[in-house]
Amino acid sequence: MENKVVFGLKKVHIAKLIENNGIITYDTPFALPGAVNLTLDKEGATAIFRADDSDYYKKASNNGYSGSLEVADVIEKFLTDILGQYKDANGAIGENAEDVVSRFALMFEIDGDKRKRRMVFYDCLAERPSINPSTTEQDDPGIKTATMDLTISPRPTDKQVKNSIEASDDNQTVFNAFFESVYETVRATSV
Repeated sequence: MENKVVFGLKKVHIAKLIENNGIITYDTPFALPGAVNLTLDKEGATAIFRADDSDYYKKASNNGYSGSLEVADVIEKFLTDILGQYKDANGAIGENAEDVVSRFALMFEIDGDKRKRRMVFYDCLAERPSINPSTTEQDDPGIKTATMDLTISPRPTDKQVKNSIEASDDNQTVFNAFFESVYETVRATSV
């Protein structure tokens, strides 16, 4: 039974991408708690060649997505492992103009009216979040969130952009283990 609608965002996980001699692997995923919102817009274009008084040839390109991820706060592991910041001897997190930002896989879960869906985007890059604290009001704690701009590209080795899987009786083991490592496509075998 397919979902009619999807909603919610939770269980955001990050796995650092490691590229070595044209081979891509991922570190073990870690949780990025406090997911508030994920907004992704498709990147690409459709080219149309006109001949014989018609649309003679059409081609759509998939250049991934761009958008933002909003979280309650950016955790230390994301700041150091992904944004390239450092922790000094006193426990302060430092940012340097020459910090090297790492690419990563973005994994998360959304609900559906029938089944949960888990997704992975394979080649993501995040920008530093803006800083926007303000004075609290008497009856309002003034909770602020952190929003990071994201660029999601096709993975250079195989052009894979994303995968999604919904829980079913046939894939429950794979679905349950989804956040343990970065899910990779399993090609169907022909008989």
